[in-house]
Amino acid sequence: MADTDLIARTEEVIADMRGKLLADQYGEGHWVYPLEPDCTCAAEYLLFRHFRDNLGGDYADLEKKICVYLRRTQEPHGGWALSYGGDIDVSATIKAYFAFKLAGEEIDAPHMVRARNAIHAVGGAEKANAFTRIMLWQFGQVPWRAVPCMPVEIALLPRWFIFHLGMISYWSRTVLTPLLVLMALRVKAKNPRGIDVQELFATPPDEVKKWHVNPTGSRLGGFFLRLDKLLRWVEPKLSKKRRQRAINKCMAFVEERLNGEDGLGAILPAMVNAALALEATGTPADDPRVATAHLAIDKLLVFEGEEVWAQPCVSPVWDTCLMGHAMLEAGVPGDDKVMTDAADWLLEREITDVKGDWSWKAPDVAPGGWAFEYWNDYYPDVDDSAVIGMMFDRMGDPAYEPVLKRTENWIIGMQSKNGGWGAFDIDNDKRWLNSIPFADHGALLDPPEVDVSARCLSFLTQRGYAQDHPTVARGLDYIRREQKSDGSWFGRWGTNYIYGTWSVLNCLNIMGEDMDQPSVRRAGDWLRARQRDDGGWGEDAATYWPDRKDYVQASTPSQTAWALMGLMAAGKVDDPAVARGVEYLLGADRDGSTWVEPWFTAVGFPRVFYLRYHGYARYFPLWALARYRNLKAGNNTRPAWGM
Repeated sequence: MADTDLIARTEEVIADMRGKLLADQYGEGHWVYPLEPDCTCAAEYLLFRHFRDNLGGDYADLEKKICVYLRRTQEPHGGWALSYGGDIDVSATIKAYFAFKLAGEEIDAPHMVRARNAIHAVGGAEKANAFTRIMLWQFGQVPWRAVPCMPVEIALLPRWFIFHLGMISYWSRTVLTPLLVLMALRVKAKNPRGIDVQELFATPPDEVKKWHVNPTGSRLGGFFLRLDKLLRWVEPKLSKKRRQRAINKCMAFVEERLNGEDGLGAILPAMVNAALALEATGTPADDPRVATAHLAIDKLLVFEGEEVWAQPCVSPVWDTCLMGHAMLEAGVPGDDKVMTDAADWLLEREITDVKGDWSWKAPDVAPGGWAFEYWNDYYPDVDDSAVIGMMFDRMGDPAYEPVLKRTENWIIGMQSKNGGWGAFDIDNDKRWLNSIPFADHGALLDPPEVDVSARCLSFLTQRGYAQDHPTVARGLDYIRREQKSDGSWFGRWGTNYIYGTWSVLNCLNIMGEDMDQPSVRRAGDWLRARQRDDGGWGEDAATYWPDRKDYVQASTPSQTAWALMGLMAAGKVDDPAVARGVEYLLGADRDGSTWVEPWFTAVGFPRVFYLRYHGYARYFPLWALARYRNLKAGNNTRPAWGM
């Protein structure tokens, strides 16, 4: 009786939330929800405006609304964190404080005093990371020696050399390339109100002896610190002609990838640097390229009542394919207009005629994937592409076969040497680069990761590739090697081990693995052990630090959904832990088409940049509840799909 009652209540919630989420679909066929970062994107938008002296029009009202958002997101410790409820991050706090001052906030206001005290408590503004110190130099707050030496001439290094720009991740490449131009030209902010933040430094900047750190603490890191000093001596002596060649090469790269109203790399920091570099190299302010670059930046703003904040990018392709899976699980037929409209919208965005940066290592592979955003043709990612491929395959229309074949071939061609897949590039795994002073943020690379690899394998298996296929066999070996001693798997793009473990268990399930083998049992035991007293699961962004792997602040609907789908993939649909997790989702607070979830459960870069997808608390809980209902109704113990 209790089981019957649980299923009946589950069915009610599925019907209610499915109807509300159907209403969220845009007329063109897609779904898109806000993608919320920490405070830095909003602060950087305000800094960008003051960099350019673009303060006219309605900007005063916009400044006020950004400040409302910044005040709301200040943590009790006085600073700003990288994720909801987290520890102070000094660089984020400096940017928020600087943004307040630029907007005219009084420095003796309570929130300013608390922020200033918080910065001093962790050592002062001189503890900022390299990117923040570059911003401080641009605004005249620190000397040039506070900035890591990155000569623009590195853009001329050939691809056979020990280092070149193709060795860093797509996001680093698109951010750094125009930044190299700004650094080479020593471009300073206009800062029309003449604002400074000298009160944030524990030691006056001109008296600071040691600005740069060894990010890894290794001997190699020490070598790069010495190399930084050598380059700083050599750089002024380099040929002006060669420097101009390097600047021209950087700008050619930028202009080829400007990407219209979606911006360079479709990410905010790259867009800002591109706009500034265009103007710094003499492009007139009324040039369409400049106007479009600024429009791309403005399109990332989110207006919510009296608040304004900025997204780092937008997530329509990712939201649409994940919502598509949730809808299919919730009973929407594959030939329903809801699904065919979503598929048609996605098909319009398949990248088939642009060989982006990924092709530098795979020149013979034909394009055949999707980007994360509305348009970003130079930078498709295999994660989106695999999830879309599984959705099309599940819809069952033979008309999708040609596109599925293209996707298969592209994903196979994107496999790295170790058997795994990175998100955007092949073998982007030169970890020694994390030792350079510029890389103190730890987000320079895009190495193969388990969660992405699991979805690539799930897609290929769903398409009929057997375990003896060389690509699949190598991928499975990689995943097996990556399992942690406690049974979990690391989650690169979702927080954290719950996400990784769910991804792999789904993969092993669709591959037909014995779900009673010791490695799978250990994974299931780890998930059960992580269940909280309220029946849900949660995991904090702090778990990306080795000494805080078990840290959790609260259960969340999205992470509970992942844990449930992981256990169900492992054949544990009748496990009491699953019923308790379903009860948690049924009882968790909901507001319209979403479960209430203020926590950041996704990742831009571990330890550096975290995200709250507003869609995650919508489609993942619905998906998990529908899967539970379907498995119970069909007396099945294992799902039939890779997602």
